[in-house]
Amino acid sequence: MSSIFSRMKDSISADLHTMMDKKEQKNPVAALNQYLRQGEQEKEKVRRLVDRQYKLKDEFTREFHKAQDMADKRLKQAGIAERAAEEQMHAFAIKEHEEYQTRADRMKASREEAIEQLETLEQKYEEMKHKLKDMHLKRMELMGRENIARANHQMNKVVEETSEKPFSKFAEMEQYIENLEYKVNSSYYRSTFDSKIAKLEKEMKEQTAEMN
Repeated sequence: MSSIFSRMKDSISADLHTMMDKKEQKNPVAALNQYLRQGEQEKEKVRRLVDRQYKLKDEFTREFHKAQDMADKRLKQAGIAERAAEEQMHAFAIKEHEEYQTRADRMKASREEAIEQLETLEQKYEEMKHKLKDMHLKRMELMGRENIARANHQMNKVVEETSEKPFSKFAEMEQYIENLEYKVNSSYYRSTFDSKIAKLEKEMKEQTAEMN
């Protein structure tokens, strides 16, 4: 089981590294996303293997206890048959005891092996989870760097365009405001011209009257 898992893990890693080597130069975040998707799929496969191994361990445990209980029972029955001088029953019980004991010993060994394999699988499963978590964090870091790079590129683009056309938009806006102010002032001057002339005429008449 562990050797199969190791070969599967090595094969997956090799494929993913090859894929990343080809793609990371073009888009490292996209390559990392693909790596993570495949990694999550493989993690789910390993999780199912771990669950299956737990079930196998439990099955071996149940079969071991059943066989051991029957072996102990037949050994006790063999003793009773021997004391009762029942040779045929004693021989049957002894044979049954040996068969059940052999099965119990085999189930015990299988259970111990399953436990060792389960521990190995769990360790590798935890390693895989840690690796994937690190890759998720790496993706966050790369996304942050990508955002900064794009922001800087956009700002540099604006600065370059502004330097090529120095304040053209601002100059157009300023000219528009000046024209608007001129029109407002001209209109106001024309509307008050008659009243100003009338006032001047009145003041001049008053000054003439005072002189006479």
